[in-house]
Amino acid sequence: MIIAVDGPAASGKGTLAAGLARHYRLPHLDTGLLYRAVGLAVAGHVDTPQFEAAAIAAARALDATQLKDIDALTAAETGVLASKVAVIGPVRQALFDYQRAFATQPGGAVLDGRDTGTRIAPDADAKLFIQADSKARMERRARQLEARGLVVDRYALYHQIEERDARDMANPNGGFYRAADAHLLDTTLLDIEAALRAAIAIVDRAVASKARQTP
Repeated sequence: MIIAVDGPAASGKGTLAAGLARHYRLPHLDTGLLYRAVGLAVAGHVDTPQFEAAAIAAARALDATQLKDIDALTAAETGVLASKVAVIGPVRQALFDYQRAFATQPGGAVLDGRDTGTRIAPDADAKLFIQADSKARMERRARQLEARGLVVDRYALYHQIEERDARDMANPNGGFYRAADAHLLDTTLLDIEAALRAAIAIVDRAVASKARQTP
């Protein structure tokens, strides 16, 4: 069973995807970490003529060990870097095969990101598109960062989220939109337990519906 979970930054998609993976006992991949790792690797080349070439090289050489420093990878600044490298076509192509292989492994998997249901796993058994308003997403991300002892400028963080949404949606190489067969889940007013229950119910219905349609 393949489950694709998409949505904007801090919508709760990563937490929900991890919860779905535990519930259905499936491996989980946060595809955004791949782009964050590439962005982090080329942080020193931002606004230089070498940026694009460096990002492509970093994507092609990406190693799973680069996904272990979660604090650095999930920093707000790294998210901005990720959205900058994600608009580079060869970077996306370099990371596509890794993601596709993960999705199609025996037994299935849960993947979350921005184009898992549209580009990486269009054949997923269940697709969810998670959304929440920008203010709620800013506050969630701020609390995550503060829990690590960091000082957060909420005004700046809000605008980072808005700018990243705009960049992701305008990405000519991306697929950041709700797939036609994706189920919408708005988490603005839901705590994580309620959101996870709703997500599990959506997946169960989607899988049951697909089973009925199979000859």
